[in-house]
Amino acid sequence: MVAMEKVKLALLAMQRHNWEHGTTMQAFFEQGDDDVVIALAKEAAYRRIPDGRVAMLDAFGGATDPCSAGEALQHAMKLTGDPELTAAHEGLLDWALNGCPRNAEGIAYHVTNKPEFWVDSMYMFPPYLAAVGHPKEAMKQIRGWWKALFDTEKRMLSHIWHDGDQTFTRKALWGVGNGWTVAGLARVIDLLPEDMADEKKELIGMATELIDTILGYRTDDWHFYDVIDDPSTFVETNLGQMVAYGIFRGVASGWLPKERLEEARKLQQAARGKVDQYGLVQDVCGAPRFDRAGVAAEGQSFYLLMEAAAAKCE
Repeated sequence: MVAMEKVKLALLAMQRHNWEHGTTMQAFFEQGDDDVVIALAKEAAYRRIPDGRVAMLDAFGGATDPCSAGEALQHAMKLTGDPELTAAHEGLLDWALNGCPRNAEGIAYHVTNKPEFWVDSMYMFPPYLAAVGHPKEAMKQIRGWWKALFDTEKRMLSHIWHDGDQTFTRKALWGVGNGWTVAGLARVIDLLPEDMADEKKELIGMATELIDTILGYRTDDWHFYDVIDDPSTFVETNLGQMVAYGIFRGVASGWLPKERLEEARKLQQAARGKVDQYGLVQDVCGAPRFDRAGVAAEGQSFYLLMEAAAAKCE
C-alpha cells in the first residue's frame, strides 16, 4: 500500500497534457478515489476551450485525446451536480459527436491539423462514447481505425495512417499504441449494453487476438520492446501494464478464462519491480517525447489501472 500511495503522489505531481490528465482521471476513478476525481475534473473543466475540449494546455492538443477525461468527468458531474462540470461534460460531448474532425465515412481523426488516424484514439475516444450512451458510434470508430491500422500479417496495429495520402505516416507496431488498444477495447466491452451482444463478441475477438499476439513478443523478464517486433528499440514497462490491465478486466468480466491470470500476474510483478523509492514507474515509454525509456503520467496511471483491475480478480 505504501508503494501505491507513492505512485499516486508521483502521478499527481507530474505536469500533464490532456490525454495524460484524462488517463489520470480514469485511474483515480477506477481506484475509487472520488475526491481526487472531482478535483481533477474541476481542473479539466477550468481548462476547457470554446469548442468543448477539456484539459487543454495548448492550441493544438489533439482531437480525440481530450475525450479520455470523459467517463470520469461524467462521474464527477453526477456526484457533485456542479454546473461547471455539467457545462464541461456537455461541451465535450458536443465536441465528440459534432466538432471532432472526421473523414467522409465519419471516422475521427486523432489530430485537428492532419487527416490522420492514430492507434492512440482506440483508448481516447470509444470508451467515452460508450459510457455516455453512444455505443454504436464507439463501434463505428473502432471498426474504422482497425481497418486502416491493423497489420494482417503481424496481427497487431500500426501507429499512424494518413487518410489523405492513403499511406502510413508511421507503420511501426508501437507497443504503447497497441496497449492503448487493448485497454480501450477492454473498457468498451464492459460498457456495451446487453442488446449489443454480437458487437461485444466482435470486440472480444479483437482484444483476445491482440493480447495473444503481443504476449508472443515478451522478453524473458515479461517486458516488451518499444516497437514490439523490433529488438533494436528500447525495452519498456508500460505495454506490460496495459496488457495486464486488459487481461485482469477480461477475467473479471468473464470474457477471458481464469487461467489467463497467471500471465497477468507475471506482467504485474514485472511492473511492480520497476517502481522506485519515490513511486515513479521507471522505464515506461517516457515523456515528453516518448522516444526513450523514462517516466510518464500514463505509465503512472496504468500502474494504478492495472492494480484496480487486479483487485477485481481477488
